[in-house]
Amino acid sequence: KDPSNQPVWEEFDARYRPVLVGFARHLGASAEDAEDVAQVTLVEFISQYRAGKYERGRGRLSSWILTIARYRVADTKRGKARRAEFRGESAIVDMPRDDEVQSAWDTSRRRAIIALALQSLREKTKIEEANIRAFELVAIRGMPAEEAAKECGLTVDQVYVAKNRVTAKLRQYVEEMTKAFEEE
Repeated sequence: KDPSNQPVWEEFDARYRPVLVGFARHLGASAEDAEDVAQVTLVEFISQYRAGKYERGRGRLSSWILTIARYRVADTKRGKARRAEFRGESAIVDMPRDDEVQSAWDTSRRRAIIALALQSLREKTKIEEANIRAFELVAIRGMPAEEAAKECGLTVDQVYVAKNRVTAKLRQYVEEMTKAFEEE
């Protein structure tokens, strides 16, 4: 609740902004609107949190943020629908069901965790970039090991070793970051 604790708020922003952007995009917001939704959600969250409106016993912090974000996406869609209606187009706004919203949130959170874990892997380990790149190509993009080896300047065996080593280290970072999201 300390507004002067800049490192904590920066960490919070780094953790949740990508999730919020992905969530809004998953619900159909444009890239620009998704950025706006994330910004407005974070500002509203901070305001409500500092005002003491969050009560841990009433639910998880992420559920509260999800609710704020959901309404901001709905507001954005309603605004666009009003403009469409003014132009003579349909103003019907389809909002996803609760299970779809939760699924969108979970998917966005997983993607953000993996992206943050990869960033930490690059910044905090001595694993060479070629090995991380080989992992991304094979494990994430599904490229055949032979092609990844050529692109990264490695042998096929080195690609498999890199994939295994990066996977093991990445799991550690993903676990840590997942716990950080759950500890809210």
